[in-house]
Amino acid sequence: MLLAVLLLAGCEQLGIEDPAKAAANKEAEGKAIGSACRHAMRAIEDCYLLNPKAQKAAVFAGWREMDEYMRENKLEGVAPVVPRPGAAKPADDVETEPKGASREASRPAASR
Repeated sequence: MLLAVLLLAGCEQLGIEDPAKAAANKEAEGKAIGSACRHAMRAIEDCYLLNPKAQKAAVFAGWREMDEYMRENKLEGVAPVVPRPGAAKPADDVETEPKGASREASRPAASR
């Protein structure tokens, strides 16, 4: 019996994950993601969209905790560097027209 207990105690060294520890790690990671999103002034929906594999309940808990902390201490968030997905226009859609040119002059005569 003692030998079996000693062998099972070394399972972590063999790379076998403990399900309770894995769940705790996912929970902590979700809270960290949520609080980082709140500090970056992101909406909770953006946070979910940017982190689809994170647990939504943990992300929300972290976001809410950071929101309370920031309100209590009157802290301002930092502007996000990564734009919201779908908000940026592709470079092909941007019109390049000289400064002095007007849109009216660039249209064909039939559409005026």
